[in-house]
Amino acid sequence: MSAGSAGLPGDPPGGRRALVVWSIGVSVYFVAVIFRTSLGVAGLEAAERFHISASALSAFSILQLLVYAGMQIPVGLLVDRLGTKKVLVIGAVLFTAGQLGFALAPSYGTALAARALLGCGDAMTFISVLRLGTRWFPARRGPMIAQLAGLAGMAGTLVSTLVVARLLHGVGWTAAFAGSSLAGVLVLVPLLLFLKDHPGTAERSEGPRPRQGAAFVRRQLSSSWAEPGTRIGLWVHFTSQFPAMVFLLLWGLPFLVEAQGLTPDAAGGLLTLLVVSNMLVGLVYGQIVARHHAARLPLVLGTVGATAAVWALTLAWPGGRPPLAVLVTLCVVLGAGGPASMIGFDFARPANPPERQGTASGIVNMGGFVASMTTLLAVGLLLDLTGGEYRAAFSAVFVLQALGLARIVRLRGRAATRERERLVASRVTTVHVPAA
Repeated sequence: MSAGSAGLPGDPPGGRRALVVWSIGVSVYFVAVIFRTSLGVAGLEAAERFHISASALSAFSILQLLVYAGMQIPVGLLVDRLGTKKVLVIGAVLFTAGQLGFALAPSYGTALAARALLGCGDAMTFISVLRLGTRWFPARRGPMIAQLAGLAGMAGTLVSTLVVARLLHGVGWTAAFAGSSLAGVLVLVPLLLFLKDHPGTAERSEGPRPRQGAAFVRRQLSSSWAEPGTRIGLWVHFTSQFPAMVFLLLWGLPFLVEAQGLTPDAAGGLLTLLVVSNMLVGLVYGQIVARHHAARLPLVLGTVGATAAVWALTLAWPGGRPPLAVLVTLCVVLGAGGPASMIGFDFARPANPPERQGTASGIVNMGGFVASMTTLLAVGLLLDLTGGEYRAAFSAVFVLQALGLARIVRLRGRAATRERERLVASRVTTVHVPAA
């Protein structure tokens, strides 16, 4: 048996039961993403409903990202301490209450609070799903399981674009958002009844849970951060995810309509193309990384390089309006950023034992959302300073990419060495098991 396919001691078996349990967790994440992105199709209606300016409208997205990013490490610690099911239940209750509160909000301030509550619940889902995958599936399936989880998230974005938008225009604000909140109740029922944190024997491989809260937090954070694999995972996520996130979440539609002269329908089609590209590339990247572990870094660097190149071509085009073929290429390449960012978890996963997976995943997942929030603010400020010059504003993308690439290059040697040491140690443990 090859090293890449060999099972590790205590490796979960996977199988049909694992798929069913994991699918319940993924359904919670799927609904959370629908709620997260539902504001993207309701921007004009929100501005009219709450009588707010464009900058006040952007505060919804920035606040949601701020809460999401700020919650990643606390959620990782909670997952490691309380288990996946409890955290997913709390998350589902919070994001459902946030969506319902947003539907009924009588004022801008109340609506902001509702989106913050939604962001808090949303933040609890993805890390929990990743942890669920590591507890139910063999390690060799990890890359594909993570990419499939990301695929479910992008499917939620599509549902938000296609279904929630039609509901909003058909039945109105309150009915659309209140009605969609019922999806949170629907996923909560099987979550409570059927989801288990792990197969029955998985708990035996773990040591006793620490009783001192502060000591537990310090130990989890310091041990996770000490691993080069966790740190390079954070920077991979940081560098790869944010260009597409910023484009989808806020600035893509204005750029395509105001700077490129496209109709809203044409711009929406390009954003949909980005989502579809993300889903397809995710399947390909998951297969490649699962079969060829050494392909992780080349895929990341290639994706970041292609993103920078196509952005440079788009922004430097004479006259500022490249042909449609270039904009299509931009959206297709941006779609690869999400799957590339998921590879960050494939660096952190083998670097940390099962009892630290939640904390390590939280650290990694924070990277892309910090970069996205920073770029959202930077683009907005640069647009104000330059009088709406998108080419200058989107130059912020290159600054953050350069920062992330520098950190990846610096950490790659240490991460690779540490991973080889762990692989050798696991083989020795597997071979020299004392006879019963």
